[in-house]
Amino acid sequence: MQVHEGPLDATGLRVGLVAARFNETVVRRLVDGAQDCLRRHGADDDAIELVWVPGSWELPLVVDRLAARGDLDAIVTLGAVVRGETAHFDYVAGQAADVGQLAVRHGLPISNAVLTTETYDQAVDRAGGKLGNKGWEAALAAIETVRVLQSVSGGTRRS
Repeated sequence: MQVHEGPLDATGLRVGLVAARFNETVVRRLVDGAQDCLRRHGADDDAIELVWVPGSWELPLVVDRLAARGDLDAIVTLGAVVRGETAHFDYVAGQAADVGQLAVRHGLPISNAVLTTETYDQAVDRAGGKLGNKGWEAALAAIETVRVLQSVSGGTRRS
């Protein structure tokens, strides 16, 4: 039996972070977690590209444009959508989830750390609070997915 696993080594990887500015206090903590994870796993600072967008609604368009450039090994989306009293939450959360389709279309790992929570406190708990940092976790998933794809592709990088 052949088994493929992705080593958690970001050395030599170029990773884009696309962060929604809305709920910026929470999102900055997600960004910090993602950057820390990438650095601790060997990524160079100049190989991490951070792009800020107004909100989670804008994530798919910017992610699509970055992925189309072809110079990144992975992208991590970061945002926080907190339910309010209107249906707006459902539209924004759905739009942010569309990045998964972009991963398949571009053949590029795109990890999702867009929090969709009922309360602001729940978002804080998931952005470095008592439930960990989903930005860190998404960056780690991106590293592993890049390496798994390289393994199943015979070690070749994305072209």
